This record gives sequence, structure tokens and C-alpha cells, in this order.
Amino acid sequence: MTQGWTYILRCADNTFYVGSTNDITTRLAAHQAGEGAEYTSRRLPVSIEWCGQFDRIEDAFAFEKRLQGWSHAKRAAFIAGGSDAVKGWSKKHPSGR
Repeated sequence: MTQGWTYILRCADNTFYVGSTNDITTRLAAHQAGEGAEYTSRRLPVSIEWCGQFDRIEDAFAFEKRLQGWSHAKRAAFIAGGSDAVKGWSKKHPSGR
């Protein structure tokens, strides 16, 4: 069973990039070198804002897909306060969260 990581990067333009990998160190180095993804390569430098380890790469990938559906504000709240900070948030929240 291969472990995995889900991560959130902050790009130079203050946007977030969400990804998953089985080798967090190598993947972050690739992003910083402009080789990680087209999105981040145009928005360097990037910084790691959050990462979480999962027992299975499939779980990391599933959490990546979940985070990708979140707004910028919801991702920022999650980074600052974890899962508790985004409980009750939905796409239809009046404040846009």
C-alpha cells in the first residue's frame, strides 16, 4: 500500500493550487523548479500552505478532488483552522464561503 499526500500551495498571485502525490519532497521541488504543473509554473514562486498525509494514495487523491471544489475563502479558512474551521460551509453559503 502506497502512502500519499494532499497539499495546498500558495502561488505568487495569491491563488491556491491543490495537488496530491506519493512523494511530497520531490513534488514540491518540481513545483518550485517550474516543472510541477503548468498552473504553478506561471505563478512562481509557490509556498506550501498545508499538507496532509494519508495511508493510501487513493485517499490523498480523493481529498485533493474535494479541496479542488472549494472556494478560495474556504481553502484559506481550512489552512488557518483545519476541518473545524470549515464545518457548515457550503457552495450556497450567503457570504460566498
